[in-house]
Order: sequence, then structure tokens, then C-alpha cells
Amino acid sequence: MIIEMTWRGNPATKKNSQRIVSGGKRSFIVQSQRYKDYERDCLWQIPAETKLHINTPCNVKCVYYRATRHRVDLCNLLAATCDILVKAGVLADDNCTIAATHDGSHVVLGDKHPRVEIEIRGE
Repeated sequence: MIIEMTWRGNPATKKNSQRIVSGGKRSFIVQSQRYKDYERDCLWQIPAETKLHINTPCNVKCVYYRATRHRVDLCNLLAATCDILVKAGVLADDNCTIAATHDGSHVVLGDKHPRVEIEIRGE
């Protein structure tokens, strides 16, 4: 099984886009509006036929094309992408028994057409 898709937009991370919100006596960590917008935009770009709830080991290869030359943590980008894939129903979960590897994943900085190209290769 091979699934390929491209999400248009400048890839964003969840961990670097958090903010603290106070609610009475408690404080909460919430995602930034930038990440929420990115997640929403990606979710509508995922084709219905790829929502297979994959639950067998697979390689999730992601090539990130970022608009700026600012350094970014590949691990944080992968975590955000896997969370979106789970939320969309492409993957049943993003634990190490399903998203077993990320071989070939990397970041390209300063691209004029920001996007992430995803290839899911499984059994």
C-alpha cells in the first residue's frame, strides 16, 4: 500500500506555537491560531479515499518545503503531521507500532511554494 498526498501551506509545528491562557485559578496550554489555521487547512486537503485508519506498521515520509529560511525542528513538524493524519482518520494512531519509521523525511528551507509532500508506505 502506498498513499501520496500534498498539503499546500507553510508547515507549522504544534510545540513551538503554543500559548498559555488563564482561566480563573487555572492556566491552560493551547495551540496558537497559526497552528489551528494550518491544521484546518490541511484537514480539508486530505482526500476521502485516504482515510483508511491504517493500523499496521508503515513508513511516513514527509518532505517539508518551508517559505522562510528560519530553522525548524524536524521532529516537531513530524509530530504535527502525524497528529493531523490521526485526526483525519488516515492513521488509526501515531504510536511507534503504526507510524514505525519516518525514513527519508527532511526539510527544504526558502521554497517559493510552501507545502508538505507525504508518502505513507505500508504492508
